[in-house]
Amino acid sequence: MDADMTRSGHRLKLTCLTAAAMVLVTGCTSNSLPSLPKATPQPSLTKNINQYKYLIGPGDTLNIFVWGNPEISGAYTVRPDGMLTTSLVDDIPASGRTPTELAGSIEARLAEYVRDPIVSVIVQGFVGPYSEQVRVIGEAQRPMAINYRENMTLLDVMVAVGGLTDFADGNDARLIRVVNGQQRAYGLNLGNLLRDGEIGDNVDILPGDIIIIPEAWF
Repeated sequence: MDADMTRSGHRLKLTCLTAAAMVLVTGCTSNSLPSLPKATPQPSLTKNINQYKYLIGPGDTLNIFVWGNPEISGAYTVRPDGMLTTSLVDDIPASGRTPTELAGSIEARLAEYVRDPIVSVIVQGFVGPYSEQVRVIGEAQRPMAINYRENMTLLDVMVAVGGLTDFADGNDARLIRVVNGQQRAYGLNLGNLLRDGEIGDNVDILPGDIIIIPEAWF
């Protein structure tokens, strides 16, 4: 009788431990947030990506060439306040503009001193405005802000930050994106993507996205 009760106790204990383990695993890998569209092998997936143009940001190095006037051409750095000072042009707004837009503004300023100026702006050192950077925080090997590149995917971002730490709960990661002026959260399955090779969990990234990778609870 005692032996039967002992065996029953062991079975009950094993059942309880199994159930607890299932709850723990489920709690670590479940993500009730909506999913993002999967990445596509095509050049672009959305209108936003297809029409993406690089915007100049503080810290960018610009090579400004004024045709026929090498003496007022040169390399310049956008100041932390987003302004740019070049030969003959003081404090012109540069941050948040495309190189073509900035070139047009410089031409308008130079017209006071140069007849029919033609200006080319080439970005040499890319930083970009903060609003365009992709930020990765939490349990990444190298959490950082990354300059957005056209057609960037989640896998591209994770390669740049060195992947997950040993303590990361990749399948409970989330992405924060501004949609129509409001922040929205989406679920990411980084564990499946990076550790299991589930390429179907790769998604497209947009400028300004924030990726948050939590620590696993075990």
